[in-house]
Amino acid sequence: MIKLILRKGREESLRRFHPWVFSGAVAEIQGRPAEGDIVAVHAFDGTLLAYGHYQIGSIAVRVLSFDDSALRPDFFEQRIAAALAMRRTVGLAGVPVAAESAGSAGVTNCYRLVHGEGDNLPGLIIDYYDGVCVMQAHSVGMFRSKNRICEALKTVYGPTLKAVYDKSSGTAPFKAGLDLVDGYLYRADSFNDDEQIVSENGHRFYVNWTSGQKTGFFLDQRENRALVGRYAAGRNVLNLFCYTGGFSIYALAAGALHVDSVDCSGKAMSMVDRNVVLNGFDPSRHTSYCEDAIDFVKKSPDGKYDLIVVDPPAFAKHRGVLRNALRAYQRLNAAAIAKVAPGGLVFTYSCSQVVDKEAFALAVFSAAASVGRRVRILDRLNQPADHAVNIYHPEGEYLKGLLLYVE
Repeated sequence: MIKLILRKGREESLRRFHPWVFSGAVAEIQGRPAEGDIVAVHAFDGTLLAYGHYQIGSIAVRVLSFDDSALRPDFFEQRIAAALAMRRTVGLAGVPVAAESAGSAGVTNCYRLVHGEGDNLPGLIIDYYDGVCVMQAHSVGMFRSKNRICEALKTVYGPTLKAVYDKSSGTAPFKAGLDLVDGYLYRADSFNDDEQIVSENGHRFYVNWTSGQKTGFFLDQRENRALVGRYAAGRNVLNLFCYTGGFSIYALAAGALHVDSVDCSGKAMSMVDRNVVLNGFDPSRHTSYCEDAIDFVKKSPDGKYDLIVVDPPAFAKHRGVLRNALRAYQRLNAAAIAKVAPGGLVFTYSCSQVVDKEAFALAVFSAAASVGRRVRILDRLNQPADHAVNIYHPEGEYLKGLLLYVE
C-alpha cells in the first residue's frame, strides 16, 4: 500500500473527517502511485488516518474511508446501499413504479442516489431515473472504479435495474489512457431506450441521458419547483434558463394563466414543448422562446410577468472567475426585479459552489438597490435531501436561492 505522509500539524482536518487532503499538506509519498490508486494517508508521526483515491492537483487525496472499509471488496455495495437507505428514509425510493402509472398523483420515481462527498463517495454522482442509473465520475479514481460501481448497483437494485449509463466524458479529468467515451455499462435485455418518461411529484417529464445536459434532468430543483407551484395560480410566469421546463410544468399544473419558457438551447426548448403536451396542458397557455435569457427579460414589457424564475447555469466554476460571476448575478437579477409586476415574485438561484449564500444574497441586494424598488425576502432556498451535505464537508452545499416579493 502506497503511503502519503502529511506535514506536521496538517492532520487536523482529517481528524475532523473532512474528506480532502490538499497537496500542500503532503510531506512525502512513499511509492509511485498512479492517479486513481487507493493510498493510505498517515500523520507525520506515522498514525494511519484514512484511505482514498490519489490524484494530481490541488486535492491530492479524496478520502473514501477513515477505516479499512475502502479496501474491502463490498465497499461500493455497502456505500450505495447506505445511500439508497437514506433516500428511502426521506420518501424518495419506494416500490418501483410501473411506467403506465408514472403520472399518478404525487409519484416520484427519479432522485439523486449518490451525491459525492454527501454520501461518502467523493468524486461520484449517480442519478436514478425509474430503473436507469446515470453515473458521472468527477475523479480518475471513480472513473477507474466504474465497473465495480455498476456491479454494486446491480446487487443493490436487483432485477428492477434497467440500465447503468456512464456519462463521465465531460466530468472526469482528461488523462492519457482513460477511455472517456460515454456508454452503457449494463443494459437489461428488454431495455433499448436512451430516453424515458419519469414522474416527479406526479408531473411527467421526458429524460434523455445521452443528449441532455448533466445526467438528463436537474433533480436538485424538485422542492423549489413545488414551491413555485404554490404561488403560480392566476399569474403570468416567466421561466428563464428553463432547460426542459421543470418550473414551467409545475406552474401550468398549479393554474398559471400563461407561462413563457426561455432557453438558448433548441434541444431543450423542443423538450419543453414535448413535456407540455405530455402533461396534457392547453398549448395556448405556454410559449417557448429559444433566445438568450438576459436579452429576453431586458426587452420584455414592464409588469408583464407576476412571477419570474431565474435559474441560470453556474456562472463560476472556480474562484478565479468569482468576481465576474457575482457581477453577472447582479445584472441578471436587476433585470428581473426591474421587470416583474408590482406585488410580483422573483425566484432566483445560484448553483455555483464557489458563490456562498452571503455573496449571492449581497449580489441580489445590490441588484435590488440599483433598480430602486422595495424588495422583501420571503424565503431562503436550497438543495433537497437527496443532494445531501456531509456535515464534515460544508462545501457540498452548492445550491442557494431567494424568494423575493417586489412592491
